Amino acid sequence: MGQLIYSMLVSADGYVADRDGNFDWAVPDEEVLAVINADTADVRTYLYGRRMYEMMHVWETDPDAAAQSEESAEWAKIWCAAEKIVYSTTLPEVWTQHTDLQREFRAADIQQLKDADGDLTVDGPTLAAEALRLGLVDQIHMLVCPVTVGGGLRMLPDLALSLSLRSSRGFGNGMVQLKYDVTEERPDD
Repeated sequence: MGQLIYSMLVSADGYVADRDGNFDWAVPDEEVLAVINADTADVRTYLYGRRMYEMMHVWETDPDAAAQSEESAEWAKIWCAAEKIVYSTTLPEVWTQHTDLQREFRAADIQQLKDADGDLTVDGPTLAAEALRLGLVDQIHMLVCPVTVGGGLRMLPDLALSLSLRSSRGFGNGMVQLKYDVTEERPDD
């Protein structure tokens, strides 16, 4: 049985983008990219909303993205090989291989994917919030950047969750990786 993993680069104050939508402070270096590659090498399917897909497709459609470094090239290979499902009511079509466009995010469909072999990721805070509210997320992985942005798009929704620390790791650039299991119990409000 696979796990549904929500993974994002996040500011120390909990945002994936600042008030202007910028996330240029969240650029991983080669050491961090190597860990991202190792963590995602076995991911079978990426679940995206429209905005995240529009940002990520460059790993297949723009050769310059993969040419940035050895680890970027490795990430592009991993991403291109995986299945991708994009959930959008407004996107007219998808333009990458191994990609399916769905109009509705349904818990039963996600559970069926989880019941098959291989892990899945849900990427992007809007789609992940829906998956969290439906109780589908098994793990939350945060790559915490050593910066605060003071507001913007939050990584986690206003939802009470109990988390159990799976692992933590620091990097030379000041980033910290935190991996949590989402437990069944929810704290009292």
